[in-house]
Amino acid sequence: MDMSVLLTTNFKDLKLFKRGKVRDVYEIEDKLLIISTDRISAFDVVLPCGIPHKGKVLTALSCFWFNFVRDIIPHHLVAADVEAYPASLKKYRSDLEFRSMLVTKTQALPVECVVRGYLSGSGWKEYQKTESVCGIGLPAGLSESAKLAQPIFTPSTKEEAGHDVNVDFAYVEATLGNERAAKIRETSLAIYKKAHDYALSKGIIIADTKFEFGIYNNELMLIDEVLTPDSSRFWPRETYEEGKPQPSFDKQFVRDYLESLHWDKRPPAPQLPDAVIAGTTAKYLEAHTRLTGREFITI
Repeated sequence: MDMSVLLTTNFKDLKLFKRGKVRDVYEIEDKLLIISTDRISAFDVVLPCGIPHKGKVLTALSCFWFNFVRDIIPHHLVAADVEAYPASLKKYRSDLEFRSMLVTKTQALPVECVVRGYLSGSGWKEYQKTESVCGIGLPAGLSESAKLAQPIFTPSTKEEAGHDVNVDFAYVEATLGNERAAKIRETSLAIYKKAHDYALSKGIIIADTKFEFGIYNNELMLIDEVLTPDSSRFWPRETYEEGKPQPSFDKQFVRDYLESLHWDKRPPAPQLPDAVIAGTTAKYLEAHTRLTGREFITI
């Protein structure tokens, strides 16, 4: 198996739009070219090593899910095949193949749309203090990883640096207006429910996830990545047990290793051992295979 990684791109003749923790984004006329690198971040710090095949898995899963939920909301994906890209991009084929998307450029909304079906992560921490998450009161006595009676919409701010901050729905209404806030809540819950039920049939619990939306021609559009191991908690159904943390198909594997170290969670991040890197690759590949029903061809 090829275990090489792509950590960054540097296309001198293209206009860099944004370089995020994982994605390099270039402006191509009225569209954006999104390249998912193999970078991985934890605790908002980009690690010095990459995870082989990670960017390709993220792209393949996003393409799968964009198609899966297209009956709920339009999405920004235009093409993910280099053959369909403008001719000027084909010289970068080696960096674009299987890990890039050409997408419609939208006006991104400044809110992270988080949906939780289970009590974990920052939601579990908040619940322990307040018996609520983002202003939504929950029953007393719930345990870690408990399935909620109904999925809940728990938005957060979208910070350029540092941690996103959990906010209540009133914040979203004040930021976006009541009508648009209601629409993104309704849409986020609808996407989550459809995806959750499908994934469960494939042996994966989607505990929580985040969506991003943009506006194009005054219409709401699903953008960025969707339902990947980077933006979601994926748990194996067969080992799920309420009352404790769950094994996962996402980068929690990396977080757990880093939590075992005496690292203050500030740059520079430590190097990951080969076994953790290989184990993380295996988890991403298994998530792809389970969800899509197709073996990931590691080329």
